[in-house]
Amino acid sequence: MERTGPTVRFSGLLAAVTAAVLAAGALVATAPAAGAADVDLTRNGGFESGLDGWSCTAASGAVVSTPVHGGTKALKATPAGSDNAKCSQTITVKPNSSYTLSAWVQGSYVYLGASGTGTTDVSTWTQSSGAWKQLTTTFRTGPSTTSVSVYTHGWYGTPAHYVDDLTLVGPGGDPVVIPAVPAGLKTTAITSSSVALSWNAVSGASGYHVYRGGTKVATATGPSATVTGLTPSTAYSFQVSATNAAGESAKSAAVTATTTEGGGGGDTKLPARALVGYLHSSFANGSGYTRMADVPDSWDVINLAFGEPTSVTSGDIRFSLCPVAECPNVESEAEFKAAIKAKQAAGKKVLISIGGQNGQVQLASTAARDAFVTSVSKIIDTYGLDGLDIDFEGHSLSLNTGDTDFRNPTSPVIVNLISAVKSLKAKYGSDFVLTMAPETFFVQLGYQFYGSGPWGGQDPRAGAYLPVIHALRDDLTLLHVQDYNSGPIMGLDNQYHTMGGADFHIAMTDMLLAGFPVAGDTTKVFPGLRPDQVAIGLPASSQAGNGHTTPAEVNKALNCLIKKTDCGSYQTHGTWSDLRGLMTWSINWDRFNNWEFSKNFDAYFGN
Repeated sequence: MERTGPTVRFSGLLAAVTAAVLAAGALVATAPAAGAADVDLTRNGGFESGLDGWSCTAASGAVVSTPVHGGTKALKATPAGSDNAKCSQTITVKPNSSYTLSAWVQGSYVYLGASGTGTTDVSTWTQSSGAWKQLTTTFRTGPSTTSVSVYTHGWYGTPAHYVDDLTLVGPGGDPVVIPAVPAGLKTTAITSSSVALSWNAVSGASGYHVYRGGTKVATATGPSATVTGLTPSTAYSFQVSATNAAGESAKSAAVTATTTEGGGGGDTKLPARALVGYLHSSFANGSGYTRMADVPDSWDVINLAFGEPTSVTSGDIRFSLCPVAECPNVESEAEFKAAIKAKQAAGKKVLISIGGQNGQVQLASTAARDAFVTSVSKIIDTYGLDGLDIDFEGHSLSLNTGDTDFRNPTSPVIVNLISAVKSLKAKYGSDFVLTMAPETFFVQLGYQFYGSGPWGGQDPRAGAYLPVIHALRDDLTLLHVQDYNSGPIMGLDNQYHTMGGADFHIAMTDMLLAGFPVAGDTTKVFPGLRPDQVAIGLPASSQAGNGHTTPAEVNKALNCLIKKTDCGSYQTHGTWSDLRGLMTWSINWDRFNNWEFSKNFDAYFGN
């Protein structure tokens, strides 16, 4: 949320990654002579059969008839935005064996590599190739390796490149057999919002898929998984299958489990459809100051903007009403407190929002964590508030190098924030309302990038809210990601979506509800949230922020997500009939715009 103009964060990520990778040296190996039993194991390595056998990111891969190195076809791959135009193929190999990977390429910054080797994964690249150039590298498989992934890709911001006559020469692997059906599926722990499962390991399986009610909800590399985002006091049926390069087994026998009673983040007596808005209480801008007593009844959750720290790293949060010199019509403290009580008596929730564009908060030490808990508690008690909204932006949250698993974060600013919020939740009990308003950069971008990345050159803030959301999902009342002031974001359809229309809100919200693999790693899947925990964040007017969406487009997004109509080209992964509602920046800007946003909400939901 911002007091003035929007900020754009995407150029830093791509520039940092590009600089880090382009500074790396090429790895080129001399290929050993092939043995008599060695064969080319690639399928359609000359692309004569189109993309058969190949998997390419987004719409980056296409087959062309010119230029070609051999035969009549070649691969043309075009990087776009945050997509490096990667095309890959999984190939069956033998353990403890040597292989030579080779391809002819044309273009700048073209990469060739192999992963999953069981030893040291390899890659090689060319910085500039005006004519066809052969890239070659070698590797040896590990003692239990039966398949590897070979790939090519370009780099961000570079033109299209071409690949032809790709080969992997070495001993052919034994045929892979679809694994057996897992046995012994059982529950090991049950909470109000999660069920932990385990089963017997299956020989030859490389992974497992977990199903809830017939729908795949999780993947795992070992014989256990926890399904989260469930509803309290609800019965669920689970099955599991085993997978490898040959395919997927049939589903196991089902087990049923009933979650325990509530008491988590959803038990806060919000209406089934909630309208959330930020009230400029500590400052004024072009929208003008709005007194608490003048906030219309349409607003179910009112977030006081903002509580801000005495310094970035102090953790000491302060809040006060806008000074009279800045806001001539500001009410007195007594009037403000009385108006809050009146809103609460009418069933509304009033929260303190911490952060915003100017309020950088880094809880890098336990002292800062404890100061945060103490100072936020004082604000809540002074004004009799219902809870806390976390609106950390800018450089408040980032992931240290090596912090790669959102399920087990190690970065102090992340760990301490989670601990602080849990302490507040424990202090105030089950009626404590907890909401979060991250930007897309910190959440949905995590589908492609997480932290500093494999080369250490990405923006460490990418996806940095994911461990916070995941750790607090049982305490979370509402997540309303800011679907504005955002660059294009890739959705679960592997297409980029741009803010300002229904499509963006549909794709971004569906990701939160369906869940997604973080940084493309299918062993690290961020589980979807309950629909009643999610609201869509939008600017109230064109003056409030980039990405303003007209009421007609807002209604299209709601129709698609709630009713599965008006979906356009993006198809959701469910019908999210319990979607909680909408959030906007801000109540002040909505008043400035003749209450267009809240009036449309009331009309759509019949309030």
